[in-house]
Amino acid sequence: MDQIDLALLDALQDDIPLVSRPYDVIAARLDIPTDEVMRRLRGLQERGIVRCLSPVLDSRQVGLTATTLVALRVPEEKIPAVTRLINAYPEVSHNYRRDHTYSLWFTVAGKDEGRIREIIEEIKKRAGLTDQDILELPTVRRFKIDVRFSFSGISARGVGNGRT
Repeated sequence: MDQIDLALLDALQDDIPLVSRPYDVIAARLDIPTDEVMRRLRGLQERGIVRCLSPVLDSRQVGLTATTLVALRVPEEKIPAVTRLINAYPEVSHNYRRDHTYSLWFTVAGKDEGRIREIIEEIKKRAGLTDQDILELPTVRRFKIDVRFSFSGISARGVGNGRT
């Protein structure tokens, strides 16, 4: 990775404009051509440095008023299948495997508590789990943490060579 890759990582964490061609704007900020932004982004994805790009939303402002953290006790041999099952729900995020009795942990956000219950019950039934295999940790108090990493140590503006 060079300074432009690092500056691109910085730029992708913040201020992606809501326009029809956001990568053009990022390219202009970095002072490089758009096709170079796209080539570098593909390279970062292929190397596993960037897994996905997605917005960070305040779930309540988009109508998801109920959230909970769920931990599942899943037998080792069932983990891949249960992971696929969990990941099929668009309401689920942050699905992680843990070295713990409860081996799969994920968050689920729904329009209300009823939808949360529905999702958890469906997962339980389809995965062949019991009530004892599920630990629910509902949101009691919300903290919004905004984590950003500085990769380049320089401004994300003007790192290219003027070839826009």
